[in-house]
Amino acid sequence: MQVRPPYKIALVQMAMAAEPAANLDKACAQVRQAGSQGAKVVCLPELFRSPYFCQKEDAALFSLAEPIPGPSTEALGWEARRSGVVVLASIFERRAAGLCHNTTAVIGTDGAILGKYRKMHIPDDPGYYEKFYFAPGDLGFQVFPTEFGNLGVLVCWDQWFPEAARLLALRGADIVFCPTAIGWHPDEKAAHGAAQLDAWRTVQRGHSIANGVYLAAVNRVGLETPAGPPGIEFWGSSFLCDPQGVIVVEASAVREEILVDTVDPGRIEDVRRHWPFLRDRRIDAYQGIDHRFLDVER
Repeated sequence: MQVRPPYKIALVQMAMAAEPAANLDKACAQVRQAGSQGAKVVCLPELFRSPYFCQKEDAALFSLAEPIPGPSTEALGWEARRSGVVVLASIFERRAAGLCHNTTAVIGTDGAILGKYRKMHIPDDPGYYEKFYFAPGDLGFQVFPTEFGNLGVLVCWDQWFPEAARLLALRGADIVFCPTAIGWHPDEKAAHGAAQLDAWRTVQRGHSIANGVYLAAVNRVGLETPAGPPGIEFWGSSFLCDPQGVIVVEASAVREEILVDTVDPGRIEDVRRHWPFLRDRRIDAYQGIDHRFLDVER
């Protein structure tokens, strides 16, 4: 069996300005820089084109949505073609009037859209009012074959669900990319911040271990207050972990950074030979996993 050669990926940790055009220009520049550092796949944070607007419910903010293909995919497609990279771009997708999704477009090295993933799990929590803006995804959990490797995508809240990561592994993903917008409510940080950040890292490292895949979590950074104080302090800390859950590179909690490191499909082959979780799954005994809850008579 022939295993694909290693390839470099880039995780772009950004702070967002108020003006969408400025964020798109910065994203294009970051893709260019990542390509110059040898990256072949570049992932941007969730909804990179604006501050995280879901901190409030405001119908006027639907004007931020755009079609796919559209302005963002056109600009990033040009950069992808120029740099010879694959770009994963998280976009507020306008599908039709009154129908929007939180969508990641996968753009190939020729600038064309290889496909898109629509966020499946939509949160509704204080400061994260995404159900107001986004319909749940209807394209399923997909893997996108590229000339470098097989790429899976989960978006933010998706990254907490083991079923989602498992399906991507079963469909042949080498790496699961998780474009993200997650942070602390400033008034909760002192009491709960360390535990929240640790849980976020731990659950994603667990996906890598249980499935024998690489995982790249790509967050934004900085304090954003579009709904007024206290806002959300996005905790950065973007990271790449290997198929044993070892964090091989990690960004700070406070700075914009481009992390570039290597994904080696041969490492997946080696880890799975020694930890054969996929071999030993009891697929005959998991009835009920597709139920909301299994009520038991008492």
